[in-house]
Amino acid sequence: MSEKILRTEYSEEMQKSYLDYSMSVITSRAIPDARDGLKPVQRRVLYDMSELHLDHDKPHRKSARIVGDTMGKYHPHGDSSIYETLVVLSQDFKKGMALVDGHGNFGSIEGDGAAAMRYTEARLKKFAEEVYLKDLDKTVDFVSNYDETEKEPEVLPVRVPNLLVNGAEGIAVGMSTSIPTHNLGEVIDAVKAYIDNRLLTVEELMEYMPGPDFPTGGIIANKSDLLQIYETGTGKIKLRGKIEVELGRRKADRDKLVITEIPYTMIGAGINKLLVDIADLVETRKLTDVVDISNQSNKEGIRIVLELKKDADVNKIKAILYKKTKLEDTYGVNMLAIDEGRPETMNLKQILNTFLEFQYRNMTKKYNVLLEKELEKKEVQEGLIEACDVIDLIIAVLRGSKNMKDAKECLMTGNTEKIRFRVPGFEEDAKNLHFTERQATAILEMRLYKLIGLEILALQKSYKETLRKIREYQHILSNQKNMDVVIKEDLDAIKAEFAEPRRTLIEDGEEMVYVEAKEAAKEGIFVMDRFGYCKLLDKSTYERNQETVDTEQVHVLRCLNTDKICLFTSAGVLHQIKALDIPSGKLRDKGVPIENLSKYDGRNETICLLTTARELKGRILLFATRLAMVKQVPGEEFETNNRMVAATKLQEEDSVVSVTMINGETDVVLQTTNGTFLRFPLEEISVLKKASRGVRGIRLAKNEELETVYLIGENPIIDYKGKEVHLNRLKLAKRDGKGSKVRLN
Repeated sequence: MSEKILRTEYSEEMQKSYLDYSMSVITSRAIPDARDGLKPVQRRVLYDMSELHLDHDKPHRKSARIVGDTMGKYHPHGDSSIYETLVVLSQDFKKGMALVDGHGNFGSIEGDGAAAMRYTEARLKKFAEEVYLKDLDKTVDFVSNYDETEKEPEVLPVRVPNLLVNGAEGIAVGMSTSIPTHNLGEVIDAVKAYIDNRLLTVEELMEYMPGPDFPTGGIIANKSDLLQIYETGTGKIKLRGKIEVELGRRKADRDKLVITEIPYTMIGAGINKLLVDIADLVETRKLTDVVDISNQSNKEGIRIVLELKKDADVNKIKAILYKKTKLEDTYGVNMLAIDEGRPETMNLKQILNTFLEFQYRNMTKKYNVLLEKELEKKEVQEGLIEACDVIDLIIAVLRGSKNMKDAKECLMTGNTEKIRFRVPGFEEDAKNLHFTERQATAILEMRLYKLIGLEILALQKSYKETLRKIREYQHILSNQKNMDVVIKEDLDAIKAEFAEPRRTLIEDGEEMVYVEAKEAAKEGIFVMDRFGYCKLLDKSTYERNQETVDTEQVHVLRCLNTDKICLFTSAGVLHQIKALDIPSGKLRDKGVPIENLSKYDGRNETICLLTTARELKGRILLFATRLAMVKQVPGEEFETNNRMVAATKLQEEDSVVSVTMINGETDVVLQTTNGTFLRFPLEEISVLKKASRGVRGIRLAKNEELETVYLIGENPIIDYKGKEVHLNRLKLAKRDGKGSKVRLN
């Protein structure tokens, strides 16, 4: 069999494949559908729980069963993503309205993870059951699952704008969505207002739904920016935690600042980070009025207590907390959703309009299905009522029939050829029978007790109810206004049963002003011993004990308390430590490990140069590596606030041998492990950026490495294996040469 090879441009094929992959991630995983506000995995979990009949009034079922069933039938992308979805749907501190009732450890607001799925159980919340899954079989379309062995709903018939109520978070390929949660009652009010008047502006709709309502409460401090966010679908919300003042009940009691609500962005490890940040502020004496910090939070809510000194400036403390911690944070809004199969950033009116169009389609399909059922029921009821009036005739037909087929044909067409009537007079009446097939089937299946007088009355009553429902359904389907009334009544019922009070305060909060007092520059001595323990010594202490300090300490560096200590290491990394963060100590104090103050790892890297940030300004640094790569880098390249930054680019298995400050030298000498020396002008080494690899300084032989770098200064004499070597007597060559060996005899 001959193969047909298709030739194509590699870049074009990659581009097409990447676009296909990105759209798959966008539409099938990460971005919610604008109609029901759910991602595929969320929709599948809820539908599977419905199929397992895990209703709110039924016993909980093992989470592992739900996850396994969902993965096997609908979502073959791994159990971790499914269980994570199940957990999030149950967390009332993440969702505006939780949809799953979890039993067991489903995590906490402080970042504790959920227990393994074999230990937890779950079932649907009543809200999910009533609002998200009701009338599933009458409304939405079903599509084949991944292997076409099952059917799953294309969307869920959600009866509230879930995109707003529960929000959404998702990162796809090339785009992301971030939609805040809103108050259910306010969202319903906005929908009803929009139904009544489609010409309402976004600003007018915000009278009903003023802004997001986060489950963690807190304060939205930029109310004036919300209008633009809802008009464009993008923007930033400034969130603040809520701080209350508790005055001491007795004279001896301290006043307290109590954090009772946190920004939504702090969910998880943010609370512990807040405690650490406050403790750091206290230790660095920026919060001098705080004497104690305690986390008294429990399942009832957040309670972080700061005990204050007497006559503490509460406003100043609040300003510091908002400015220096995550107690004030921003929430980026990007209301991106899948609309008509395409990702689109939607404003408030577009979201409401999409939701209503979805409701109209669902209700049209629902009431057409209900109408069809009632019409079928009406047909059967009319047949049974008519049959009760001629029951003797029907009995005569049944007694004279040989089989069910002949009896049914007679009831439908009046054909009496195959019927033997035992009592004369019925044959002519039987010829006038004209029941429909459905009526004939119902008559044949009717039980005799239905002929009781009361049962006949009940049948007539049921017939009247059926006629009423038919008129009702036809009335609803006749025009959109009638459908609007039904939608509004439905929304009112949902609001009455499930709506909760608003939790998040919305205001235009004052900008917190905190001017950090600049500490006066003071000279100190940074010292570090061979074990990596460091401290700051007072200048006078050092001068009194200079000889001892210089002898016992490996690194001794003069610095200002406003400066930074810079460590260039063999790993090609610059570590920076604020001098203020280094503890001051006495002469015999041990100090603290340098690893505790920075990301420096003494086991895997060594210090090549230790200096201050002030010293780096206006200077040139010479870098050299084991594989003989060299470069010059201006000190300004390392002006950064980052605690750790890449100082040079290294090849695999390479490391930095030397980092040296140039002080007017003109020549450089490279020495290898084999005793080869190469002297050449410093100007031959290029001045490059810190991110560059450099140029080759010397040609290395096999198994040879660069060992030492010398800058020829005033005294260019070194000791090499017991012999004096005059560096300035070495032959001046070119960079990237082989060099020459020094005679040791």
